[in-house]
Amino acid sequence: MAGTSPGSAPGATPAGGTRRPVSTYRLQITEDFDLHTAAGRLEYLRDLGVDWVYLSPLLAAEPGSDHGYDVVAHDRVDESRGGAEGLAALSAEARRLGLGVLVDIVPNHVGVATPTDEQWWWDVLKLGRESEHATAFDVDWAAGDGRIRIPVVGDDDLPEGDGGPIGHLTLSPDRGELLYHDNHYPVAPGTAGPGTPGGDDPQAVHALQHYELVSWHTADDGLNYRRFFAVNTLAALRVEDPEVFAESHREIRRWFTEGLVDGLRVDHPDGLRDPQRYLDDLRDLTGGAYVLVEKILEPGERLSDSWATDGTTGYDALGHLDRVLTDPAGQAPLDALETRLRGHEVDWAAMIHDTKREVADGILGSEVRRITREVRRVTTEAPEAAVVDAVAELLACFPVYRSYLPDGVEHLDEAFALAREHRPDLAGTLDVLRPVLGDIWHPPARRFQQTSGMVMAKGVEDCAFYRWSRLTSLNEVGGDPSVFALPVTAFHEAMTERQREWPHAMTTLSTHDTKRGEDVRARITVLAERPEDWAAALERLLALAPLPDPGFGSLLWQAVLGAWPASTDGAGVTGEMPADLRERLHGYAMKAMREAGDRTTWTEPDEAYEAAVHAAVDAAVDSAEVRAVLDGLLAQVTGPGWSNALAAKLVAITMPGVPDVYQGSELWEQSLVDPDNRRPVDFDDRVALLAEVAADGAGAPPLTASVDDHGAAKLRVTARALGLRRGRPELFSSYDGVRASGPAADHVLAFDRGGAVTVATRLPAGLAGRGGWQDTRLELPGGAWRDVVSDRVVTADEQGLALDDVLATYPVALLVRED
Repeated sequence: MAGTSPGSAPGATPAGGTRRPVSTYRLQITEDFDLHTAAGRLEYLRDLGVDWVYLSPLLAAEPGSDHGYDVVAHDRVDESRGGAEGLAALSAEARRLGLGVLVDIVPNHVGVATPTDEQWWWDVLKLGRESEHATAFDVDWAAGDGRIRIPVVGDDDLPEGDGGPIGHLTLSPDRGELLYHDNHYPVAPGTAGPGTPGGDDPQAVHALQHYELVSWHTADDGLNYRRFFAVNTLAALRVEDPEVFAESHREIRRWFTEGLVDGLRVDHPDGLRDPQRYLDDLRDLTGGAYVLVEKILEPGERLSDSWATDGTTGYDALGHLDRVLTDPAGQAPLDALETRLRGHEVDWAAMIHDTKREVADGILGSEVRRITREVRRVTTEAPEAAVVDAVAELLACFPVYRSYLPDGVEHLDEAFALAREHRPDLAGTLDVLRPVLGDIWHPPARRFQQTSGMVMAKGVEDCAFYRWSRLTSLNEVGGDPSVFALPVTAFHEAMTERQREWPHAMTTLSTHDTKRGEDVRARITVLAERPEDWAAALERLLALAPLPDPGFGSLLWQAVLGAWPASTDGAGVTGEMPADLRERLHGYAMKAMREAGDRTTWTEPDEAYEAAVHAAVDAAVDSAEVRAVLDGLLAQVTGPGWSNALAAKLVAITMPGVPDVYQGSELWEQSLVDPDNRRPVDFDDRVALLAEVAADGAGAPPLTASVDDHGAAKLRVTARALGLRRGRPELFSSYDGVRASGPAADHVLAFDRGGAVTVATRLPAGLAGRGGWQDTRLELPGGAWRDVVSDRVVTADEQGLALDDVLATYPVALLVRED
């Protein structure tokens, strides 16, 4: 569905009648912020300039879920999130205000942590392959001798030998359930109670079930049902089965039949057997509605234009934006610092090969063995152990998330070539595998495609991103941290292509999956302009709060610096600390070091190592010496970080695509990785501040972050840019870079969207160091231009527009011709 003309206005209704958004605002719908509550906030979104509201998953989820991706029933909206009445109320209010509704859906998997809540899973556990829902789940029954292996048994309850008793296994009083601690499992008819083979012996009853409770360690190499990544409590669905698709999308169909919803965001399409076919089915179900896919594109990779989608959810755009604001001159000194901290040069490609191989051999070993079983049903030319080794190596070498054979065969060829380089001893086995894994009609080829993305996500995003600390603002979903910076010319080329190919794809800065909030990254980015200052401060911090791994220490202190609030007492930056900051930083440190997995892990924590990391976090809060170092750093990076944040926000909203504002990020967004980025948002505060900004006229704070702790400037940029996009879409119908000339030309990013001209400062620390804009000008036609952000009129002459004039108030401007 890339086939919209380059000049079609964002938000326009195409010939087919599908409505597309101009912009969206993501809301996390929870029990505490349900659909009824959200409906009451839509007027604020309208006043902010938003066009559509974008909702997190709504279908019934695991009890207590705060994210909704663990769906347990597809026939209803989660009652704790407001139920059908809540969705109806929100939709009605959206219609009254002229807003569209976009909803996140989860087709790949369901939550099975509480089997009693997932009716399909419960029925399959109870009846096995005779269940009417047996085909809904991707189970290798033969591998489990006809039983589904459930990896829940703790080490203390493991049987000593084959068939030995499982500790803490009991029968319910009515003998209708097996209980393992607090977990409930069904009992097959006729297997428990007087006169049955199992009688009243829970061990004997367990042996007769269509499932087997096994050690939690079995998940790594003996699991026989497909999961979401390595999450045992999320069982994958087979939506390629037409009946499963129909049943799992029954409620979603109702949303469109009744006109409640306008578009969908599809979670993790790479987990599906055939994403293209799924999107075709979804198009038929929705009548061709607006659909986005959470597709991660590696640098240089392109989304297939044969997919029935309007584009991705924006991680590719995020990667471009972060890098165009990064100073390339910082790469060499930060490389040297990373080498010094690690004691050796760090090779990103080698690192991610090894982390992906660890994942393929470890937590996703069950998937590798399942591919191997399917390969050996096609050919037995290679020994089983060699096939396991070769499949794991191919997954470690795969350069992108997945292929979609026959599309993407070049990625498969690259993986085979790399595997042969890494492991020449596997050449014979790789020769056997190439025709099998390259033929889409072979089941192992389809399964390999579903698995490669899992290995990439777990090995790179959830592991290597926490081991690579050179400049952590680049360690973001969908990006390659080894790609340090992007020239302005390359950014213009990418945006020209985006406008031509995917004008309705989403752009974003923060999501529920980003590792660091947008303004944390904006501040960390400044370190590329001040690498020597950062190296000196880090050396002092590591001396004051020693860590066993200085490389991880760099990652940790960057997070502390990015998340630390900047306050003022009139004399400059102080360290006033919110009450919850210590807890938030401890939570981040715990997740980061265990996800890194090289010193401590979730399953085998190193208590001494973790104690040292947590002591460093406490020192950030409690030690006057550490706080002095932090305050010194903050004084250097807070102002430029503030400039970067405003630049990123304006560019994200005005660049080609549909901008999404993640909940609360219209003010400073200094959250860290989930669940920190799903904290409640104070909308009353935002409503009041928006009213002040709307009444502000041409008044504006000077260019300093120390007087803008609350984020009024960011709210102003957000509201004015969103308002212009929604109110005058004809000004955003094309893309052309705007040239700058003069001594500071490298410090501006400017582009014309067809009448609206975005101007954003880049590399602000260096700009200040060189004495400001001096006589740098934008090559714009003469005449009067109004800056929508500051509400000032500036005039261009025959030499163009002077940047020290247009950016006198803010580091950004959004210009429209006055005449």
